[in-house]
Amino acid sequence: MKEKILVIEDDEDILNLISYQLEAHQFIVRRAQSGQEGFEIAWNERPDLIILDIMLPDMDGFEVCKRLKRHDETTHIPVIMLTAKGEEIDRVLGFELGADDYVVKPFSPRELILRIKAILRRKQSLSEDQNLWQREGMVFNIEAHSLAIDGVAVPLTATEFNLLLAFVRNEGRVLTREILLDRVWGYNFEGYARTVDTHIRRLRKKLGAYGDWIQTVRGFGYKFETNTRSNK
Repeated sequence: MKEKILVIEDDEDILNLISYQLEAHQFIVRRAQSGQEGFEIAWNERPDLIILDIMLPDMDGFEVCKRLKRHDETTHIPVIMLTAKGEEIDRVLGFELGADDYVVKPFSPRELILRIKAILRRKQSLSEDQNLWQREGMVFNIEAHSLAIDGVAVPLTATEFNLLLAFVRNEGRVLTREILLDRVWGYNFEGYARTVDTHIRRLRKKLGAYGDWIQTVRGFGYKFETNTRSNK
């Protein structure tokens, strides 16, 4: 089955260029020229990947990405941010909001296609059994809302489950406290950062020898990284 790519770009020339390249590589293309239109298409059609321009006429790409990542129905859709801006602060903000990659205009169409294919391959490897996540002796059954550590069942509160789910679905990405508050608790108010820290300490304790997979990224937040074997 052909994969569907949604391109949200208000510049018609760039939109046509990207669409042509995608169709030449056998992708199904959906097009949008505003943030709201793009979000509605993403919500209704659930594309396999989204190419998202930052400078849009209604709401910018950062806001579109934030809304997509806020909902379970669309948070799994990979996003490549596309913009004329190249400042580091813009890249950092895009990644903090959950973007998977960042391409600066002018860009090479071939490079863009290669990045799209790399992300889709990674997504496919993660979704082969999307309800069961397992690394070493840690088994997280998303459908059954259960966690087992080295064969022993570990009870999770609803908040701990949602926190672990956010980490598993964003493995290797840095998630700020603000993003975790928004995705897990549904709010993002100043002064509530300690709420995240407290729950992460509890979750680390429950993960036992695998608790160090939740890494603190100073100045940003947390990252769930399983490349390094736990110290057992």
